[in-house]
Amino acid sequence: MCPFVTFVVACCSEVKDMTIPIRIRRWLAFGQRLAPIVAVMMMLSACGAAAPTIEPRARLAVAEAMAGGDAAGFARATAPRPFIFPRDHGPHPEYAIEWWYYTGNLQSSEGRRFGFQFTIFRTGLMPGDPERPSAWASNSVYMAHFALSDISSGAFHAFERFSRGAAGLAGAQPEPFRVWLEDWVAEGIGPDGMPMRVYAAEGDVAIDLTLAAGKPPVLQGDRGLSQKSADEGNASYYYSFTRMPINGAVRVGNTTYQVSGLGWMDREWSTSALGADQVGWDWFALHLDDGRDLMFYRLRLRDGGIDPYSKGVLVSAEGAARRLSVDDVLVEPLDEWTSPRSGATYPARWRLRVPAAAIDLTLTPLLADQELPVTVVYWEGAVAISGSAGGSGYIEMTGYTPEDR
Repeated sequence: MCPFVTFVVACCSEVKDMTIPIRIRRWLAFGQRLAPIVAVMMMLSACGAAAPTIEPRARLAVAEAMAGGDAAGFARATAPRPFIFPRDHGPHPEYAIEWWYYTGNLQSSEGRRFGFQFTIFRTGLMPGDPERPSAWASNSVYMAHFALSDISSGAFHAFERFSRGAAGLAGAQPEPFRVWLEDWVAEGIGPDGMPMRVYAAEGDVAIDLTLAAGKPPVLQGDRGLSQKSADEGNASYYYSFTRMPINGAVRVGNTTYQVSGLGWMDREWSTSALGADQVGWDWFALHLDDGRDLMFYRLRLRDGGIDPYSKGVLVSAEGAARRLSVDDVLVEPLDEWTSPRSGATYPARWRLRVPAAAIDLTLTPLLADQELPVTVVYWEGAVAISGSAGGSGYIEMTGYTPEDR
């Protein structure tokens, strides 16, 4: 066994709970139940083998994975703060967790359609610098998800990786902006962190995409402080680039397609937890063909209700942001789909309305099966928009598996 694996098993045995923010969309719970999965993935990385597509034997419910734990020493998001770019694209190790999240809808010159998701998570094992003077010592572990929806062929590809933030295996830096897990990378090309380049490859699929800023960044919630419940500090610092023009390449098998489209970047960091009554969430990120962008997340409660801290934003074609409360957005599931792998039954079409903005949309998945079979199972995929406006977008749905019930 590699020395690297010995360290992973030891550290995962010691860390029993991590506290994290609600909008993580796919999270690794560091605990004894996941130690074998983490150890195997990191062993493959450390010993030179490629990490495979993940079909974990152990599953965790979203609420279980996101249960609060000991956050002693980590900072909390309690008040608005100034955002400075490109510095805030980089890491915030004083907080327990953060992520860099990209999605987008793409089309080749031949008309082939794709959706993609690329996310890197950093989770702090402890606040401060590592105590051991070793190149292998780290206070952070990284996880990444890479998924490609090949709409034209009806195929969905999803991959998961883990690594430690040491020895160059994974890490993040502010200037020049770069975050990586092995050869899966998001980085800033220009001195201000824009445009960004995202590239990843696994098996028969790969992406190499350049994302321009498009509109100015949107500070979510109250000037970038996104409160998730009434408890003080149960919040994240959260900004988005809502309409990023994309150009680049997608490879499927031996064929490479030149593509263009629109993307979305979400950036959050926090030390917080899923509320005791919250079982999951539905997150919508939509590009309307009239130039507006709409984000809304609704936090679902165990009794079937919707948490009043659900919220979103409507961004004008010129980039002006209008905050949306839970009362501003009406969401209605219209159909359902059941996964043959996890047994989860997800909404399969939606009606989403913002009456005050004359928005009445139907959201239809471009593939029924865009469920990621990863450690915490969830559905995230490309959708088409029709109704009062056309367009494209992405939806994420968590908390629907049998483990979540």
